[in-house]
Amino acid sequence: MSLSQLIQAVEEADSSRRLLEAVQNLANARLEGAIPTLIEALSYNNPGAAVAAVDGLILLGDPAVPALLELLDMHNYTARSWAIRALAGIGDPRGLVTLLGVATADFAFSVRRAAVKGLGLMKWHWFPDELREIAQEEALEALLFVAHQDDEWVVRYAAVVGLQALAITIADTYPHWRSEIQSQLEQMANNEPTLAVRARVWLALKNIQHNIQPESHTSINLEESEAKKSPLTPDDWQDILNKLYEIKRQERAENLEEGDPRRFQKLAATIGKDQP
Repeated sequence: MSLSQLIQAVEEADSSRRLLEAVQNLANARLEGAIPTLIEALSYNNPGAAVAAVDGLILLGDPAVPALLELLDMHNYTARSWAIRALAGIGDPRGLVTLLGVATADFAFSVRRAAVKGLGLMKWHWFPDELREIAQEEALEALLFVAHQDDEWVVRYAAVVGLQALAITIADTYPHWRSEIQSQLEQMANNEPTLAVRARVWLALKNIQHNIQPESHTSINLEESEAKKSPLTPDDWQDILNKLYEIKRQERAENLEEGDPRRFQKLAATIGKDQP
């Protein structure tokens, strides 16, 4: 089927089942021209279709990010929550500040879990050197807070996965942060009440230890080549930097300790101000 036929099938679906099938078919086509229709599907009262649309947008990756960011400004919390899931799955740096706020302060644990997962999947190798440090520091503080404080074990589980990914990424550049992550995980290995999370902690510690061995460092050249593929413009990076500095400014103004989630509450409030 052509793109126009796939879109027409979505528009003319007359039942939940047909809508789900039509959105799945459109998502599986992996065509950039499908992005507006997949974005629109996030607003339908059909969770199955929304999941299919999110999967399709993640497969399309970075071309879908500008439209997803526009959706965050709309007055529809349900649509925004699905957009956050898609942003988290893509791992584009333009979603970083949104994910920081949602991971620590959104009311829905499924959305927090998606945001935490997104921080772990962030494409750090795209970041300019001068921006990467402040961005990774914010992600580290958010993940440590969630792993230690979140009430839902699935969110803590996702934070452990994110901490493992971040520890491996920063092992060479910020070994003291890697040590901080390992210390947190070692505490969780003894104190975490949920067995599934504790098991994931043990695996994370094992994987981190394996990947910091000298013979395991094989990804540097790959990351350097991948960095050339970043589609972000200088204005995009400046916007990310401005938002991160605003977080820091608020921390100083409100005298909040590092890791205190209140510094993200304004961001989360903006995202969820019209929630039902």
